[in-house]
Amino acid sequence: MTDIAVLGTGRMGTAVARRLLANGRRVTVWNRTEAKAAALATAGAQVAASPVAAVAEADLVITLLTDAAAVDAALFGTGAARAALRPGAIVVQMSTVAPDEVAGIAGRLPRSVSLLDAPVAGSIDAATAGKLTIFAGGPAAVVDLAEPVLRELGAVRRCGPLGTGSALKLVVNTALVTAIGALHDTLVVADGLGVDRSVALDALAAGPLGGAVRRAGATGAAFAVALAGKDARLALRAVPGRQHTLAVAAALHLLDAATDQEADVASLITMENQWT
Repeated sequence: MTDIAVLGTGRMGTAVARRLLANGRRVTVWNRTEAKAAALATAGAQVAASPVAAVAEADLVITLLTDAAAVDAALFGTGAARAALRPGAIVVQMSTVAPDEVAGIAGRLPRSVSLLDAPVAGSIDAATAGKLTIFAGGPAAVVDLAEPVLRELGAVRRCGPLGTGSALKLVVNTALVTAIGALHDTLVVADGLGVDRSVALDALAAGPLGGAVRRAGATGAAFAVALAGKDARLALRAVPGRQHTLAVAAALHLLDAATDQEADVASLITMENQWT
């Protein structure tokens, strides 16, 4: 696993590529908007003009794209990566997608190419420090091959067969968006009772919403409201009957109402005039 391709150089993809480059890995990057990838050239990356060019020499291909449609376009669209994937290569799918979407990707890859389902918990600061949690789903032998590279990004948690990594990631993100929603509502009550927000947050930090309070104050994290909404929809899709997921549906309503969909989810707490 000496040559690595990173498809998608948004904030997380860039952080992952930089971490691998800092560890001495040979990395080729591609992004649909080429200017977002160009900055990595100064860190030592090769910048490819297409997914085909990016994966041509890669032993390990990491996808960090917005959603399953973007992954599909990069791997299987016109002039996309599938045609150039090397026999024996491993595709590490780190985008947050649904388990059935992982199965769809696996079914379209060449038989000579392996797929790992490996979304991550953690954000930019964790990727930079190599402290992500990687939810790895797939055959144990394939995880074994990819693990030396994955360990440079963080701790590898083996989840089981292909698709189980994405399933666990949706569980974790469901907890995040519902906790942020609960913190938002709690602070609305604090406002109504005349309790200063800083006093309320200090008290809440020691209680059941402590994780949400810490996330709201994080400075090295970037999880766009739009992406959180996408993940909440994937979670709701997995459960028949919304009467069982009222808190998730309420959190999704809050996310959809945010005027700045590119802002971090913490903006639901820190920006009082976010809602319409």
